[in-house]
Amino acid sequence: MSDAIKHECGIALVRLLKPLSYYKEKYGTSFYGLNKMYLMMEKQHNRGQDGAGLASIKLDMKPGDRYISRVRSNQAQPIQDIFAQINDRINTTLKEHPEYQDDLEEQKRNVPYIGEVFLGHVRYGTYGKNSIESVHPFLRQNNWMHRNLIVAGNFNMTNVFKLFDNLIELGQHPKERTDTVTVLEKIGHFLDDEVEKLYRKLKKDGHSKKDASPHIAKKLNIAKILKRSSRDWDGGYAMAGLLGHGDAFVLRDPAGIRPAYYYKDDEVVVVASERPVIQTAFNVAFDDVHELPPGNALIIKKNGKTKLSEILEPLPRKACSFERIYFSRGSDAEIYQERKNLGKFIMPEVLKAIDYDTINSVFSFIPNTAETSFYGMVEAAQDELNRQKNEAILEEKDKLTDERLTEILSYRLRTEKIAIKDAKLRTFITEDSSRDDLVAHVYDITYGVVKPTDNLVIIDDSIVRGTTLKKSILKMLDRLSPKKIIVVSSAPQIRYPDCYGIDMARLEDFVAFRAALALLKEQNKYNLIEEVYQKCKAQTALEDHEVKNFVKEIYAPFTYEEISDKIAELLSNNDLKTEVKVIYQKVEKLHEACPKNLGDWYFTGDYPTHGGNRVVNRAFINFYEGNKQRAY
Repeated sequence: MSDAIKHECGIALVRLLKPLSYYKEKYGTSFYGLNKMYLMMEKQHNRGQDGAGLASIKLDMKPGDRYISRVRSNQAQPIQDIFAQINDRINTTLKEHPEYQDDLEEQKRNVPYIGEVFLGHVRYGTYGKNSIESVHPFLRQNNWMHRNLIVAGNFNMTNVFKLFDNLIELGQHPKERTDTVTVLEKIGHFLDDEVEKLYRKLKKDGHSKKDASPHIAKKLNIAKILKRSSRDWDGGYAMAGLLGHGDAFVLRDPAGIRPAYYYKDDEVVVVASERPVIQTAFNVAFDDVHELPPGNALIIKKNGKTKLSEILEPLPRKACSFERIYFSRGSDAEIYQERKNLGKFIMPEVLKAIDYDTINSVFSFIPNTAETSFYGMVEAAQDELNRQKNEAILEEKDKLTDERLTEILSYRLRTEKIAIKDAKLRTFITEDSSRDDLVAHVYDITYGVVKPTDNLVIIDDSIVRGTTLKKSILKMLDRLSPKKIIVVSSAPQIRYPDCYGIDMARLEDFVAFRAALALLKEQNKYNLIEEVYQKCKAQTALEDHEVKNFVKEIYAPFTYEEISDKIAELLSNNDLKTEVKVIYQKVEKLHEACPKNLGDWYFTGDYPTHGGNRVVNRAFINFYEGNKQRAY
C-alpha cells in the first residue's frame, strides 16, 4: 500500500502442556516456550511496529514466589528490545547464581520468564499514542492469584463511551476512556464477582480462604465470565487473556472481523493472528491450524483441558477483507492465491484501458506488497498475449513465413521493476515547498525501459488517500514520458471509515470522498452535503440499532467509473504531461477473489455491527463541522 496507514495488531499465545523438564530433555532447553514466542511475534511484526509486549505465568508457585512477569517496549525495534531485556534479566540471574544452570526447579522459582503460559502482542498506535502505558499486555493486579488478569488484543470497540458509563454504573472508577482499559475492567469486574460467589459457597462448606483458592481456580467458569463481560461489546476483536493461576482464553468477535487461528497437540496449545505464523514456528501443516469460529472462545484451563465455547451468537460472517488484500503475510497459501486472483480479476478493465495493446505496454507494481497481485495480473495479461498470437497465426496461416512465425512467437510480456522506494528521507526543512520536493523523491524510477509509445501499467494494493501517488509516484513515472499511465488498485474504492482496528477514521482523508465532493460541486449538487449532515445530526440521539448510514447518499449520484476518473484527475492535478487513468477493483470481484472474507464496509458502507453506522455518521458530522477529531 503506497499510502501508509496504521492498522491491526497481532497476538500470540503459547500454553505448554508438559512439565518444563520434558522440553529440556526433548528440545535441549527450558526456554522452549520463550523461544517459540519470539518466533511468533517476529513473524507478526508486519502487524505492528509501534510497540510490543510479553507476559508469562509460572504454574503452581508457592506463596511469596513471583509467578507473573511482564515486559513492554515502545522503542524503534520493540520486539528485539523486549527480548533483549528478557535475555539480560535471565543471563544476569544465571551469572549471579551459576548453581541454577542445571537445576530446573530453581530456574523456575528464581529466573524470570521461565514458565508455562505466555502472551505476546505487537501493535500500531491506532490513536496516534505510543506511550508505554498504551502497550499491551495490560495487567490488572490483585493479591489473590485467580483475580490477576492479563489482557492483550487486536480490537477496537465502537461504543467505548457506553461501556465506560456501564462501568461507572457498576460502581467502578475507570481511569481512562480507552477501549483496552474498559474491556480489561469489564472482564475484571465479572471475574471478581464470580470469584466472590465461589468463595461464599466454599465458605459455607467449611473452607478457609487459603483452602478455597485452589478450588476457586478449578471451578472458575471462564465462558460465563466472558459471556457477561462481552454482552454489550460492539466492535471487531480477537481478545486474549490470562488469569494468574494459569487459565487462558482467546475470544473472537461474533462477525469474525478480526482474525485468530489455533493449533493444539499433546505438547502445546498455540494461538496467533495469522495461520502461517503457527505453521512456521511449529512446523505443522496448513490443515493442522484451525480458525477460531466467530463468537467463540478457546478456553485453556490450568489443568491443560482445552475447549471451544460459544460466547456470543455468531453474526453473518464479515471477516476483514483487508487482511487478504494487504495486512496479513502473503505466505498463507489461501491469501497468496487470493491476492493473485485480485490481480487476475481486474485485468479485463486494464486491457480495455490499453486497447488490448499488450505488446506496447509495460507492467509493474508499487509498493513491494503489491507483488503477488502483480503476478496474477501478469498471468492474465500473458493469456491475452497468447490469444493475440494465436489469432495472428490463424489469420495469416495461408501466407505465414518462418520469419513471420518467429516474429509472432517472439512477442513477450514486458514486466519491469519501475519504482524503487528509497530509505526514509528525513524532512529537516520546514518550508512547505521544500518539504513537498523531498516527499516527491521518496521513490526513484528505472530509466530507459519505457518508450514514448508505451502504456505504463502500475498495480497497487489499494489507494486510500492518494497522497504518495500525487506527490511522489506519479511525478516520477511522468518523467519516463509514457503514452499513458494506468494506476490499478487491487482493492475497491475506500469510501467509508473503518472502526474495527484500522486507522482510517476521517472521511476527508479518502481520495474517493474528495472525488465525490468535487463531482457534486461540478454538477451543482453540493446542497446534498447539507441534507446528509442534517440527516446524520437527527440520528445522534437514537440507539445504535436505529441508526442508518446516510453517507452513502454522497456517492449515489455517480457511477463507479465517474468516481475513478475524478480520482485520476485529482491525483494528476494538471501537473503531469502524461494522461493518467485509475482503475479500481469492483466489490463483486473482491468477493469472488476472497470468498471467505466478505467484510467490505470500508468499500460499501455496509457495517457488520450497529455501531459502525453511528461511527460513519459521526465522521461526516466531524467533516461538515470542521472537527478534526476521530469518530470513534
